[in-house]
Amino acid sequence: MADLVDTLRHGIRSGGGLALVAEAAGQVVGHVMFTPSLLDAPRRLVGVQVLSPLGVLPEHQRQGIGSALVRAGLANLAEGETPVVFLEGDPGYYSRLGFVPGAELGFRKPSLRIPDAAFQAIRLPAYEPWMTGTLVYSEPFWRHDAVGLRDANA
Repeated sequence: MADLVDTLRHGIRSGGGLALVAEAAGQVVGHVMFTPSLLDAPRRLVGVQVLSPLGVLPEHQRQGIGSALVRAGLANLAEGETPVVFLEGDPGYYSRLGFVPGAELGFRKPSLRIPDAAFQAIRLPAYEPWMTGTLVYSEPFWRHDAVGLRDANA
């Protein structure tokens, strides 16, 4: 995961993404990244964001830090031209933040290895109804094999 984060961080520095941290007593206790990717929509490719990763130190979990980071990131992206944010994650957690299964909004997951319930999206103000289609992860997610779940028994 550390290699993926380093690669994504470099891409964010190049423009288009967002990284936020939460601090307590001068120590970073939480981190979230929003990484540029594409939506292969019928009309054209659309720039979107992928929320990954989100992490909070174990001793600081269950204090609302992760939720606050996600909300701050979504608010920041909502002020710009990002129409949709996607993620792979626990629907029990992310549904509280407004995410819904991507298929319910007309989106297709980029890999069959992603469980249907884990593939989630949230529409932001820049969204337009024609923006449906397949999420295309940026290259680092594929290079670091960070898409979906591998079957160890396959």
